[in-house]
Amino acid sequence: MKILFTGGGTGGHVFPLVAIAREIRVIYPKKDLEFYYLGIKDELSLVYLSQEDFIIKTIISGKIRRYFSFKNIIDIFFKIPFGIIQSFFLLLSMQPDLVFSKGGSGSISVTFSAKLLGIPVFVHESDVVPGLSNQETAKWAKKTFISFPKTEYLDPEKTILVGNPIRKEILEGDKQRAGEIFDLTFSKPIFLIIGGSQGAEAINDFTLRILNSLLKNYEIIHITGRENISQILAEAQVVVDKELDRYYHAIGFLDEEKIKHAYKAADLIVSRSGSGSIFEIAAVGKPSILIPLPSAAGDHQSKNAYAYAQNGAAEVLEQENLTPNLFMEKVQLLFLHSEKVEEMKQAALAFAKPLAARAIAREILEFLMLD
Repeated sequence: MKILFTGGGTGGHVFPLVAIAREIRVIYPKKDLEFYYLGIKDELSLVYLSQEDFIIKTIISGKIRRYFSFKNIIDIFFKIPFGIIQSFFLLLSMQPDLVFSKGGSGSISVTFSAKLLGIPVFVHESDVVPGLSNQETAKWAKKTFISFPKTEYLDPEKTILVGNPIRKEILEGDKQRAGEIFDLTFSKPIFLIIGGSQGAEAINDFTLRILNSLLKNYEIIHITGRENISQILAEAQVVVDKELDRYYHAIGFLDEEKIKHAYKAADLIVSRSGSGSIFEIAAVGKPSILIPLPSAAGDHQSKNAYAYAQNGAAEVLEQENLTPNLFMEKVQLLFLHSEKVEEMKQAALAFAKPLAARAIAREILEFLMLD
């Protein structure tokens, strides 16, 4: 049994693939199962997939931008057609039984080639606003899975609501272990601030601006992004009052083993609003302040954030409104009313769909067994 996965080269695309692959192996532990990945070359993503025993092949990928750019000409007329040719012949040689797509850069070349070869395609859309690749793939996919109840451009009668797949291992965090990893004092409420990869600079800069004010009342775990950690640490040394220094814990990146403990220790999470982040925050039942990335395609992060916040699980702050006074006011109001924080926790858990990966895994296996 051969299952081929494809998706753009970000954690938001790759982590759900890892979660689904793990669940398939739990349900179907036989040895006659092979996982393939066909997509763009992204070093970090390929490391995660190789750890899950994926057979990995990469293709050249183009991108269709939703604004005018001369790069569109090169991508549309050269890179994308070449990626389709690569995908066609690789699929021909691998002969997978099913292609599962998370969308994103490069995936359309793979799913279109699968269509030409008569290989069944399943697709999952993470966001309220689907990317262009998934909008097209959904037209011929056998099954289309969605994360949010209302997903734009997709026919609700032809979609299956499952949520966004998360790695169930992130639910296994330990507060004491978090204290050891991050050298936490636990003498104040703990904020987990996720600068992330996309749009990290704005959140990191804002955090530094209000850092002393925050540290007077809160302890901070700050994920800055790999490329930013040296600069942030250097600036923090200048900015932070010496008596508050022990309450600030900056780190470039958290792997699966560490992020689960950070989630467990956090009393509040500040994050962008990619679907992956939202569904992990919901699954661990933490209140959050979401700051949508303004440049996200189709404004999908803002729409994700407001869809999630509807039931009271989060506060949304648009980046253009992100001022020290407004942010501190929201935080102080939250922690002055402990019942509000508890309501946000319960709303987050009510929204969560921690079994999404298992639901998709079952759909894939049932389809292949009956085919």
